Amino acid sequence: MNTSRRLEVLLVEDNPGDVRLVKEALKDCAVPLNLTVATDGEEACQILFESDGHERGLRPDIILLDLNLPKRSGHEVLQCVKESAELRTVPVLIVSSAGSREEVNRAYRMAANCYIRKPLDLDATLQTLRDVCSFWFQRVSLPTV
Repeated sequence: MNTSRRLEVLLVEDNPGDVRLVKEALKDCAVPLNLTVATDGEEACQILFESDGHERGLRPDIILLDLNLPKRSGHEVLQCVKESAELRTVPVLIVSSAGSREEVNRAYRMAANCYIRKPLDLDATLQTLRDVCSFWFQRVSLPTV
């Protein structure tokens, strides 16, 4: 992984406690990154497609996406990303407490790159997020802008 620049990470999560956990886990990440947080699906789409009134929005290196969101569901956000010629190659990691087989299959049919069930235990959640950082930010070659 080329770390000559800071990675852009978009976290789409409406639970403030989960946002804090992600921020805590990413502090330990060996890769420099910028974390942008959207607290609902509508805000995520605004950040991605019309950032600060400009026609071009944020082009993150990776998106961490919850499915159960207000205003626009995570599925709607995923669909918008994967239908966009500019964004479709951005890896989208679903991080959700929902996890029925049907839910997982739907996310993959919609071209999610990974589906992670949120552990219930705090320590397990932090470790899972650190593992995500280690694998996706340090070992995987992400597409370039």
